Amino acid sequence: MRRFVIGDVHSGKKAIVQLLERAEITGNDHLIFLGDYVDSWSEAFETIEFLMTLQKTHKCTFLRGNHDELCKEWMLTGYENPQWLAHGGIATRDSYLKVGKEYWEPHIKFYKSLENNYLDEENRLYLHAGFTNLKGIKYEYFKENFYWDRTLWELVKAINPALKFKDKDFPPRLTHYKEVFIGHTPISKIGDAIPQKRANVWNIDTGAAFKGPLTILNVKTKEFWQSDPVYKLYPGEKGRN
Repeated sequence: MRRFVIGDVHSGKKAIVQLLERAEITGNDHLIFLGDYVDSWSEAFETIEFLMTLQKTHKCTFLRGNHDELCKEWMLTGYENPQWLAHGGIATRDSYLKVGKEYWEPHIKFYKSLENNYLDEENRLYLHAGFTNLKGIKYEYFKENFYWDRTLWELVKAINPALKFKDKDFPPRLTHYKEVFIGHTPISKIGDAIPQKRANVWNIDTGAAFKGPLTILNVKTKEFWQSDPVYKLYPGEKGRN
């Protein structure tokens, strides 16, 4: 079984379709989505519908992103968080209002079912954003860090590349896992971007919400495929640009 990790989708259903074709994904593959399925482009409802259908024919792991939590809060309470609206939520709100509330319940169940993290059999950790506890994810005080934290990526970008995994100054929270795969913080918002590795952390968010493509990466081989820049798949839309 091949295992693939997919970056932040942000309502880019058309980009997901491209990736599955370009990576020649089959029903024998395991797909790990890093969260942020909505907010940016106009197909929020259609994206979740597609993912719910996909999990019927493929082994999928869906992780929780901060945008997914904000969308769920709105669907459950009606509260239009100004920060959510300012960062792609308007397109998501309009998408759901267009189809009508009678179709929302399966989507709410989908958002509630999302996982905060996933640890595979080779001790590779997958989560949307990060964690802060030096002892690892089991000891994290605030679960929101799994889908809101940005300090993990900031930390590894500041590490001296010459520092080795077993060196005493290597960040303790990273020593518990063979590799860590995250999204959440775009590598670039304005153009081409590819997955980046810093220390033992891989960032797969290549800016699909902005001017970049959506990315899928083979966890074992590190071969990756990308969609067209997602904004080109939704001409005339602003996205989060």
